[in-house]
Amino acid sequence: MHDDRGLVEARLKRVLDERVRPAVYPESVPLEVAVWNAPGEPVPVEEGLAAPVTPIAVGDPWGPPWGTSWFRVTGTVPEEWAGKSVEAILDLGFDENMPGFQCEGLVYRPDGTPVKGLNPRNQWVRVGAPVDGGEEVRLHIEAASNPVLLDYHPFVPTRLGDIETSHRDPLYKLARMDLAVFDETVWRLVIDLEVLGELMAELPVASGRRWDILRAVDRSLDALDLQDINGTAEAARSELTEVLSSPAEPSAHRISAVGHAHIDSAWLWPLRETVRKVARTTSNMTALLDDEPEFVFAMSQAQQWAWIKEYRPEVWAKVVKAVADGRFVPAGGMWVEADTNMPGSEAMARQFVHGKRFFIDEFGVENDEAWLPDTFGFAAGLPQIIKAAGSKWLLTQKISWSQTNTFPHHTFQWEGIDGTRIFTHFPPVDTYNCAMKGSEIAHAARNFKDKGVARHSLAPTGWGDGGGGTTREMIAKAARLKDLEGSARVVWETPAEFFAQAQREYANPPVWVGELYLELHRATLTSQARTKQGNRRSEHLLREAELWSATAAVRVAGFAYPYADLDRIWKTVLLHQFHDILPGSSIAWVHREAEKTYAAVAAELTGLVEKAQRALAGEGTQPLVFNATPHTRHGVAAGGAAAPAGAARPELSARPDGGFVLSNGLLRVEIDGRGLVVSAYDIAAGREAIVPGRPANLLQLHPDFPNMWDAWDVDAFYRNTVTDLVEADEVAPGEDASVRVVRSFGSSRVTQVLTLAPDSSRLDIRTEVDWHETEKFLKLAFPLDVHAERYASETQFGHFYRAAHTNTSWEAAKFEACNHRFVHLEEPGWGVALVTDSTYGHDVTRTVRPEDAGTTTTLRVSLLRAPRFPDPETDQGLHRFRHALVPGATIGDAVREGYGVNLPERTVPGAGPVEPLVAVDNDAVVVTAVKLADDGSGDVVVRFHEACGGRARARLMLGFATVSFTPTDLLERPLGEPEPTEGLVEVALRPFELRTLRFSRG
Repeated sequence: MHDDRGLVEARLKRVLDERVRPAVYPESVPLEVAVWNAPGEPVPVEEGLAAPVTPIAVGDPWGPPWGTSWFRVTGTVPEEWAGKSVEAILDLGFDENMPGFQCEGLVYRPDGTPVKGLNPRNQWVRVGAPVDGGEEVRLHIEAASNPVLLDYHPFVPTRLGDIETSHRDPLYKLARMDLAVFDETVWRLVIDLEVLGELMAELPVASGRRWDILRAVDRSLDALDLQDINGTAEAARSELTEVLSSPAEPSAHRISAVGHAHIDSAWLWPLRETVRKVARTTSNMTALLDDEPEFVFAMSQAQQWAWIKEYRPEVWAKVVKAVADGRFVPAGGMWVEADTNMPGSEAMARQFVHGKRFFIDEFGVENDEAWLPDTFGFAAGLPQIIKAAGSKWLLTQKISWSQTNTFPHHTFQWEGIDGTRIFTHFPPVDTYNCAMKGSEIAHAARNFKDKGVARHSLAPTGWGDGGGGTTREMIAKAARLKDLEGSARVVWETPAEFFAQAQREYANPPVWVGELYLELHRATLTSQARTKQGNRRSEHLLREAELWSATAAVRVAGFAYPYADLDRIWKTVLLHQFHDILPGSSIAWVHREAEKTYAAVAAELTGLVEKAQRALAGEGTQPLVFNATPHTRHGVAAGGAAAPAGAARPELSARPDGGFVLSNGLLRVEIDGRGLVVSAYDIAAGREAIVPGRPANLLQLHPDFPNMWDAWDVDAFYRNTVTDLVEADEVAPGEDASVRVVRSFGSSRVTQVLTLAPDSSRLDIRTEVDWHETEKFLKLAFPLDVHAERYASETQFGHFYRAAHTNTSWEAAKFEACNHRFVHLEEPGWGVALVTDSTYGHDVTRTVRPEDAGTTTTLRVSLLRAPRFPDPETDQGLHRFRHALVPGATIGDAVREGYGVNLPERTVPGAGPVEPLVAVDNDAVVVTAVKLADDGSGDVVVRFHEACGGRARARLMLGFATVSFTPTDLLERPLGEPEPTEGLVEVALRPFELRTLRFSRG
């Protein structure tokens, strides 16, 4: 038989485009339109509804970048339309190729009741079905003229990414504003033909099913009178009945469709606009739930729910009802869909604490799944955090974006650093914006890697980021795909229903151990340094504020623990860990506001810390040093305050060949005349840390122009060209036995101060960069005389090992990776750590020593980038970093020094020492939080973990009266019965095991 599929497909496309789709609305009359342009930021709904309006016509321009216009549309349904379905078609000037990323609107009735959102693929508002004729129509549209920043050339630098630099010319032209008759029969014919045409395109040439569909479509098109589509649509549909009713094969892949609208909490728009995106989308979805009884919609990110409750109570009321009906589903159990690489231990835990608690408190719903479809890779410490929060499943699809290696599973057990395993699913549809296209459904079935042992996957279905969520067309397609020969079966289900079934059918899935590394977007570990510093410093200030406030609340009569303040600040910090804020991939507006927010957070938390410390210090003049680290420092106990022990003063001397020598009796460091470290000698071990002839503290500059995704990506070829910054403007003694080094390059200037800590083998390096480069990447290199095939990077509640070699493509792809406070390299018996106060990105490579063929290892930290999209001024200006090189360091030393550079000592005059609330007699057991219980009971909560990767026993010695303790989850809920205690608890921990204990005070 001749294959004439191409002819039928071409015929189908033209008839649909030119005749059938236009016939969905066969009759229309124009609406009258008037507008009021808000002069500044968005206004409350009642103000927009009441504002004076002036006439505007279709074709007129409207909307400067980031503006808000309130349109009033009015009209009358023609009498002759009685008995027909009528809709308002409201096109603000949409580009249908961009479902989000442009102008949007929210439709209100005159009384302020929200109706639904307007988006490029969702321009209709139902007036009546049927109408009586003669109805008066009056609607209001809150329209946002957000600029198109992604468009078809997404990497062109633009000043539209901040209202402060945008022009004020109108961006859009009003398109269609009509009342129209909606012909549901023609609309259903469109869906029938689309589903069959898309399915036909996916079937093999020799498939009998493909030929059945082809002939049925041909007959259907023959039955259409192209001059009377509306009169012949039913006949055309009848020709398709048989092929649409043929059931799927019993073995067909099964897809759980979950209504979804992935909304980035900030990205190419500011936070304030996300509030409105969420309101538009949820209005759409609650309206769709009323119309479609099988549809289920899930929304993650408790922050977005909280925004609706706070700012859009009229929308919130509809959401609450839909949740009560069980079809609008809180998902994910996190405050936002956070980056998981860079948030610290406690911050990652609190994402779940605050997210899950919001859904429990508001709806009585507890999430069993973590829902992170778009996060840029997943840290190896995450599984035990998910479990400790009381959850058990994870969903993401982002790993499908990896450029080099294809992940081998779609459903599997993910094992973290402590051995915890989480049942994980990657939707094989490979998108979180599934539109129920035949190509997507076929791809999911073909792509599913666990065939033979499982046949069930999930498809997040709907347009995100302001695209309006799931559409009625998607639901109609899903209905036809529920049981259709040649296709996977599609059914609407909640995430929990999917996971429960998937876990039942796949009792012994494969195991993936360690991080889920995304082989893309590696530069997000470095872009927007101020945002990253703000996060790191906020996390540590929160630790201090909780620790000292809890200590004061227990020890000082009348001191009030700042529950509400800490709750609010935590939520602010957690919000800014969203996966396009903390990674530095948002517009300038977002990062400008983030910098101001972090400054305000720092000021408020510093105030809380100082208030608590003054209360604890009491009246007196003795200098008391407060130590917030989890280890004794300078003789001051962890979590306590006392006069510090004396320490030897480092010495500075001239180096015979130029430069200087620093020594403190533990470490001897030589800095040459160029300001480069040519020796770091561990005196006790008799061991040199720096490779001979290859200086450390070497600033290196690379060109940085990735193939795509400027702020997100750094491609491996950036290493092909490097400039070593060895010329110094100044190398001179600094204050307090330090060396000051100044360098100039390009339009930038670097000032470094190198000094030794008085009582440890630690070389401190403070780097100030006045950065004015474009599309450059700045690294700080340390060639280390260490033979290491692997190295450790700190992650949440422990550390994770990566290969230092590139034996396989999986290892080679990790050419830029994440650490928290330290990276550690080790030979048996001797190691080196590099600790940092605010950088995350790094790389490790191995080279051969030419003199003896031995291997050495170079560790480089990533300081700054200068991408131009989406923020053309990324990282321009002044930055300050602190790093420390620690020769001879064990993993335990790396943990201790990492806390030390991130938690400075604070000196307060007072009466005497402050004993810690809790002391631990084993440095391998690290306390990450000391706080009062969130429920206001006054109980003390202590969270700790084994930090060195081995078994550990420890005694927790309590400095307050307590009658019992209870093991809890992260939400401080009991995991067992209370046990009596009189000030001492003995614990035994597995490697990296995380524990939370709640102490009832006596």
